[in-house]
Amino acid sequence: MHAERIRSLVAVTCACAVGGAWAAEAESILEQVTVTGTREQERLVETPASVGAVKAAEIAADKPAHPAQVMSQIPGAAVAVTNGEGHTTAIRQPFTTSPVYLFLEDGIPSRSPGFFNHNALYEINIPQSGGIEVNRGPSSALYGSEAIGGVVNVLTRVPPRKTELGGSVETGEHGWRRTLLSGGSGYENGGFRADLNLTRTDGWRDDTAYDRKSGTLRWDHFIGDSTSVKTVLGFSEIDQDTGANSPLIREDYRHDPTRNYLPIAFRKVSALRLSSSFEHETADALLSITPYVRDNSMDLLASFALRFDPSLAETQNQSYGLMAKWRRDFAPMRARLIAGIDLDVSPGSRRENRVDATTRGSGARQEFIAYTLGPRIYDYDVEYRGISPYLHGEISPTDRLRLTAGLRYDDMRYTFRNDFAAGVVRVGNSFYGQVGDTTVSFQRATPKVGATYALTPDTHLFASYNQGFRAPSESQLFRPSRATSRTSALALAQSAVELEAIRAEQFELGVRGVVAGVSYDLVAYDLTKRDDIVSQRDPETTRTITTNAGRTRHRGVELGLGAPLHRTVRFDVSMSYAWHDFEEWKTSQGDFSGREQASAPRFVSNTRLTWTPAGTVRAQLEWLRIGSYWLDDANTVKYGGHNLFNLRGNYALNPTWSLFGSIHNLTDKRYAESAQLSTGSTPVYSPGLPRTVIAGVEAKW
Repeated sequence: MHAERIRSLVAVTCACAVGGAWAAEAESILEQVTVTGTREQERLVETPASVGAVKAAEIAADKPAHPAQVMSQIPGAAVAVTNGEGHTTAIRQPFTTSPVYLFLEDGIPSRSPGFFNHNALYEINIPQSGGIEVNRGPSSALYGSEAIGGVVNVLTRVPPRKTELGGSVETGEHGWRRTLLSGGSGYENGGFRADLNLTRTDGWRDDTAYDRKSGTLRWDHFIGDSTSVKTVLGFSEIDQDTGANSPLIREDYRHDPTRNYLPIAFRKVSALRLSSSFEHETADALLSITPYVRDNSMDLLASFALRFDPSLAETQNQSYGLMAKWRRDFAPMRARLIAGIDLDVSPGSRRENRVDATTRGSGARQEFIAYTLGPRIYDYDVEYRGISPYLHGEISPTDRLRLTAGLRYDDMRYTFRNDFAAGVVRVGNSFYGQVGDTTVSFQRATPKVGATYALTPDTHLFASYNQGFRAPSESQLFRPSRATSRTSALALAQSAVELEAIRAEQFELGVRGVVAGVSYDLVAYDLTKRDDIVSQRDPETTRTITTNAGRTRHRGVELGLGAPLHRTVRFDVSMSYAWHDFEEWKTSQGDFSGREQASAPRFVSNTRLTWTPAGTVRAQLEWLRIGSYWLDDANTVKYGGHNLFNLRGNYALNPTWSLFGSIHNLTDKRYAESAQLSTGSTPVYSPGLPRTVIAGVEAKW
């Protein structure tokens, strides 16, 4: 792409992001492009994958306080709040903290595959992003480990062509305060943009304050007519009291929802990412080289572990990587070949101490009110190294038919150095197994094939087959759970380092198009996951070990629909209906084969009605529906699901100043962000945010 074309693209993108924010019209699915499906900008209708997007204009207008407030606009994607901007995700999987998703920023993983964090979206500056794309289902053939449930790619905003400056200040209930500042400028051969996000809230529940400082700096520079360099620096500093997801017994959930059983829990996060992408493009070829560095650290007193394994962990990891790609286009049959390699070296460490907690009460209502730091239970360094070449090809035997195929090979290795000798660390009646210095490696080849077919100019079919995999993360391999005896601790530690990769495969069929002005995207999928990581009893020794076992099946239908009902009114809906079943699942807790998975609602939907009576006014009513789901794998108790209504509005006073506001949970309904069975099979519920009003003012120059 020549520099002139690049500059035109920048101008169009900026105009859409600024001018289209309050327009009732939306881009037709026939016009949409995606960069996540193939790492190349391609028309969505020629991409044999389920890719959904939230545009920059929608994010700028909505000003989400949490990723859940925008992610649900994508069919089949749901996010639940844990604390602050913490989250669990459900994309073709139950709501889970397991490492089955890959989070990207401009196509670069925000974290190393070896050091997964299910809260990774809070490390990225979502409210000031240039859009979000979600590739649903396995994508390991292009992205490698963890890309089983889906890939979430957060895009940075393109620099402006001329000088811009803007910002917003907002305030709301529960001590909510946020300032968003943005500015940038262009010059003859490029431009730059800087964004800053300062957020603070006291939390609506006791001892649930949250503080965030994050920013993004992007610089685009063009060299001649065919070469460009894009440099992105992103950082986040997060300090939060994590008891916000403290589950309550039903009585407190209904009548005292601000109560927090886990006030001592906290999380302090630091994340830094720097990348520079060099691209040289000619009429039929592209060479792309992107070196990057990352630095992540976290101090965590985990709320979810206080009842069975309380500890304070300090984890760190740095990353040094390179993503290189060569693409060549051929005139016959619009053929395209992409060859690339991803390199990642990520040294990290874990220093973890046992916590002695002061409690009151018992059972599911037990409160953790203070703690003292106990002896060290884990002290090690571990380096992740990944080498991953891949190939991707496309061809069009006819004008209507486009075929794609890809293959990726991942060679992954952990080098582990333990400051403790092999054996067991004992703290009172708790035992922590330790393995000696070792190397653990994984190799996996993952293919994909797909096809798109233009049935008519306005109707496009696609079909695909994809494989995925997930190698165990650092904590699963080298941080086994607490045991109650020396022999059990040794068995757990040894079984953990013998774990193998989880495997997945998916068949998918979809149709996209426009009929009578209504855009639609309908997809059916069948995903099977094998060799998940479970806790089982060894049949010979009867000791509990960690092992690969089981098979789960995930089937569903996803629908995205958008229609202009009137010149000033637009209707959009995203919904999914899915089954998440244990086909073969035996653990130390029992045999759950044939049952549904817990925390797996069948029905999820987001419906929006947007009214724009004038270019200065925008109002949107949103209806969120989470269906019922089981609280346990034995399928004995259910949560009934919930319906939420949210209201958002924007009003431009003049070209410079505008007002905005939102009301979350308009009807003030009591609902649970998550629910499960606790001690003694007692149902417990993590209450969601009550009716909350936020308002602010924004200026643009």
